[in-house]
Amino acid sequence: MQTIDFTPLFRNSVGFDRMQRLLDNVSRVDASAGYPPYNIEQLSADAYRVTMAVAGFGEADLDVSVENGTLSIAGKIADAGEEPTYLHRGIAGRAFQRKFELADHIEVTGASLTNGMLHVDLERRVPEEAKPKSIKIVGGAKAIEQKKAA
Repeated sequence: MQTIDFTPLFRNSVGFDRMQRLLDNVSRVDASAGYPPYNIEQLSADAYRVTMAVAGFGEADLDVSVENGTLSIAGKIADAGEEPTYLHRGIAGRAFQRKFELADHIEVTGASLTNGMLHVDLERRVPEEAKPKSIKIVGGAKAIEQKKAA
């Protein structure tokens, strides 16, 4: 396994330690990476949707949660007792857990299950203090007088 040294980046930046964790997670190969299949859509400039095919799962079998900037979707079908005898089993009903790293200011606004498709809606909500702002420039002599008066 190859490791990447991010030390040079940390000398000139603050708060990018999360990037190292993201790259570490991407580099790990997961055997069940293809199940269940999903789409990520951009609905508008600030709205997104994760759609996951969860055939056979009901609302009670699914868990959608957000913790520390990570969206986690897990599914486990409750044991219904005796397992039927299948002649062919093409619909996978196995348990899964899929995680998505969310960017700053991305919030989950809702989730719905329709026709075997789980839709998780996301929206970018940037707080006022994080939005760009213009700084008024005060003239040299006038600024010095204002500082002395304060």
